[in-house]
Amino acid sequence: MDNNNSLRICCPCHFGLESVLKYEIGRIGGSQLNVTDGKITFSGDFGTVARANLCLSTAERVLIELAEFNAVTFEELFQGVKNIELERFIGSSNAFPVKGYSLNSTLHSVPDCQAIIKKAAVERLKSKYDISWFDEDGSTVQIQFSILKDKVNIYLDTSGIGLHKRGYRKNANLAPIKETLAAGIIDLARVRPGSTVCDPFCGSGTILIESALKALKIAPGINRRFAAEKWGCIDESIWREERQNAISSVDREAEFHGIGFDIDDEAVALTIDNAKKAGIKSKIAIEQADIAHFKQPDSSIVICNPPYGERMLELREAEEIYRQMGKVLRTGGGCSSYIISPHEDFEKFFGKNATKRRKLYNGMIKCQLYMYF
Repeated sequence: MDNNNSLRICCPCHFGLESVLKYEIGRIGGSQLNVTDGKITFSGDFGTVARANLCLSTAERVLIELAEFNAVTFEELFQGVKNIELERFIGSSNAFPVKGYSLNSTLHSVPDCQAIIKKAAVERLKSKYDISWFDEDGSTVQIQFSILKDKVNIYLDTSGIGLHKRGYRKNANLAPIKETLAAGIIDLARVRPGSTVCDPFCGSGTILIESALKALKIAPGINRRFAAEKWGCIDESIWREERQNAISSVDREAEFHGIGFDIDDEAVALTIDNAKKAGIKSKIAIEQADIAHFKQPDSSIVICNPPYGERMLELREAEEIYRQMGKVLRTGGGCSSYIISPHEDFEKFFGKNATKRRKLYNGMIKCQLYMYF
């Protein structure tokens, strides 16, 4: 395949972070963006695919969109898949498993849909490679499908492991915030080179580490590998060049201060360990402290994911923490706070209405991002 051939690329994201991801995609050169709830599709080439995997901090994964069609019968599903030029991406030795989901559709049995899509792919590739059996002992090209209200989308997953797995957080505490969600909040908080970011509930350090990566222009995927690096259809030189570009964009001299506290000494040790793995240990200071003793430095941004009553503490304990936060967190003088919480009455306990709010999901939990500035 010609490397300059245009592709449609799809990046799912957390609900509520579409605007942040849209800006990121524009910055890496994606064009013809189409934004829908929880995902953005755009045009690019194989270079864009590599760049997206390496550089997008809020995308959950990078998919190549192969087809979109309607199907209410298995025959329509079979023919729709058989018409896709799968041979552009899948070689004669590649493994090509199928996974996906169906919602509110006539074709509701996921195992049956998987079997039909697999059969159609095999038939297509048999005719193209003139072979009757596929050993599938090469690298994996994962086929994904979604069927929503009888509309079928067929994708290839270029990322493999989800993009929130940056490689620095081998260990996490009980209620970690996902790296991609943390990165989105950090973007909304306008963290830049020169910022001071505080997290009084640092847990495993995700918010501080993602803030440092942003300030130092360290691409979030710089230390990991992606499924499509093993695909024969993408020249290795593309990945090499994009990775090199990402490395040369890093600004280790950038000013950034991360300040973290946690009441749990194990969380403190965990944050230090993860910061070392991420290569930004020198930019952050962590200590064991209770929120009641927190002093917010001048011109700093607090970003935090305080404990949730229903997950880790009794609700009343969580509410007491919110009261304490209201006493010690500052606004004015360049200070601001960005707090994610699922508690409907957070502002009541905090003692102050947010300047702005944004609905976000932390996993399956509906939250609000309370912004004070």
